Amino acid sequence: MMRAWMLPMVFLLCGSVVATAFFFQGSPDEAAVFLLGFVLLAGVNSPLIFPRSIGAVEAQRRSAVDGRPVIFWRPGCKYCMRLRIRLGRSAARLHWVDIWRDPAGAAVVREVNNGNETVPTVFVAGRPHVNPDHAWVREQLSSSGS
Repeated sequence: MMRAWMLPMVFLLCGSVVATAFFFQGSPDEAAVFLLGFVLLAGVNSPLIFPRSIGAVEAQRRSAVDGRPVIFWRPGCKYCMRLRIRLGRSAARLHWVDIWRDPAGAAVVREVNNGNETVPTVFVAGRPHVNPDHAWVREQLSSSGS
C-alpha cells in the first residue's frame, strides 16, 4: 500500500519545499501556483484516479462471469494513466488490479511478460495484451455485452 503512495508523497514534499522558498522570497502568488501544480501532479500519480482495485483472483472470477476485461496496472505508470484517462467513464466498468497491492496480480503479470511487471496488461477472455490501444479495450468492453 505504501509503495503506491510514494511518488505522490514525493511530489507533495517537493511542492511544499518549492512553495515555501517562493513564499519566503516574497512571492506568495508564485508559491500558490507551484503548490497547486505539485498537488495536481500528486493526484494524477496517485491511485485516486483509478477505479477501486480488486485482487487478481477476484477480478478473474468476475471476468469469467461477466466477460469484461481485467486490467493490471500500477500507480505512477504513465501508460496506465494514459489508458485510464482515454477510457473515460467506461473505465469504471472494467476490473482493475493494482499489482503493487496484490502480489498474485504481480505474479500473473510477470508470468505473461517474461518475468517483467509490464503494465498495463489487459486480459480479455483469458488472453493477455500488453499496453493495448484504448479504442481496442473499449471495443472489447462493448463486445462483452456490458
